[in-house]
Amino acid sequence: MAINRLFHYFLLTHLAVWTLIPSITNHNLPLDTIEALAWGSNLDWGFNKHPPLSALAVEIFYQIFGTQDWVYYFLSQLFVITAFYFVFKLSKEILNTEKHALLSVLLLEGIYFYNFTSPEFNVNVCMLPFWAMTGYYAYKCLKDNLVKDYIILGIVAALGFLSKYLFIYLLIGVKIFFIFYIRKNNFKINYIIPGVIFLLILTPHLIWLTENNYITITYGLKRTGEIKSYLDHIILPLTFLGKQIGILIPFFILLFILIKNLKISLSFKDQNLLYLLSISIMPLLLIILTSVIMGAKIRTMWMTPFYLYIGVFFIYLYQNNIDLYKLKNFNYIFIFLFLLSPFLYGYISVFKTDKRTDYNGKMIAQKIQNQWNEKNNTTINFVTGNEWIGGNLSYHLKSRPTWTNKILSDDKICFDKEYKATSFIKSQFCIANNYKELSKY
Repeated sequence: MAINRLFHYFLLTHLAVWTLIPSITNHNLPLDTIEALAWGSNLDWGFNKHPPLSALAVEIFYQIFGTQDWVYYFLSQLFVITAFYFVFKLSKEILNTEKHALLSVLLLEGIYFYNFTSPEFNVNVCMLPFWAMTGYYAYKCLKDNLVKDYIILGIVAALGFLSKYLFIYLLIGVKIFFIFYIRKNNFKINYIIPGVIFLLILTPHLIWLTENNYITITYGLKRTGEIKSYLDHIILPLTFLGKQIGILIPFFILLFILIKNLKISLSFKDQNLLYLLSISIMPLLLIILTSVIMGAKIRTMWMTPFYLYIGVFFIYLYQNNIDLYKLKNFNYIFIFLFLLSPFLYGYISVFKTDKRTDYNGKMIAQKIQNQWNEKNNTTINFVTGNEWIGGNLSYHLKSRPTWTNKILSDDKICFDKEYKATSFIKSQFCIANNYKELSKY
């Protein structure tokens, strides 16, 4: 079977499996997806936690498909397989054979970011296609020097940054390679195109950021935790490193099955090797360095896009040592891992009943709607509260109320954590037809 066709079958199978399993086993959308839907109901150029792109993506799908949960699992997998597609495209540019290119993507199924955790659409998943596309188009820019590639690079880099600020780690890696490359080659005017486009697209968000006291940056810094001891500069990076090694164990099992000899010869004059180091290893080293310098706690899920090109990197290192006669053993282990992950996801989803995805969002929304209808003949247009409660109501109520932090009008009804009507002071959230003013409470 042709490699390209086999690759497309793999993408479609991944898409189908990871859309179907959570759609069948989950009762409610996951936390981060609901949070994005809450923001999407009130689109802006940024939010208290993150830039706007993840909210825009789910809102587009909501406007088309409405409250069909499977759609948001499908959306998440579209982002995943788009990333796989561009990893494959770069692999074909760099590696010796299309078989090696396919293997570089199949290896990613050994990393649980791209299967087990992928149904939850969030800012980390949102980065994936733009991370992969940035890696691909940056390479194409230097190889072919086509204006269209520089334009696309500027666009996808900006969209990645508007997904989550951690995207900057990839951009630094790419920038370092560009500087190195320019020093050895003549400067071309096209090199400035991506930067100009990047800044133009980011300008509205940067304006919003200054007008909102850099709230997303301060939130991100708080998430890294406060330094409790000087030992944090050592313990936290080592803990982080240990977790990453654990996460990559299935990946390395798949890799080592293919390799007949671990010895490699490196040449730091090899432009392809240096580029792969810049987009796969450099971002990882930079984030470890961040943890060392700041004593910051790097959360595991933040690493979701960081390993997209690690398969290409290792296949490139060992492409002359790959034993294609071991493909049969590789296929057995690959299929086992490919099936194990959705099985475990489904098992946990069905038998562990205290998860966010067991929340009865639709039933609670109907209960709230009934209480509103008893006192009002207008629609519920606004909802307050945290992103989880407010986001679920905004998603499940037919009127698609806007999640907001504005002061609501006098017709508001407020509820406690048991979803019983209560006073505003004691409330967990409120609903209303309108709001009084633009000030925040």
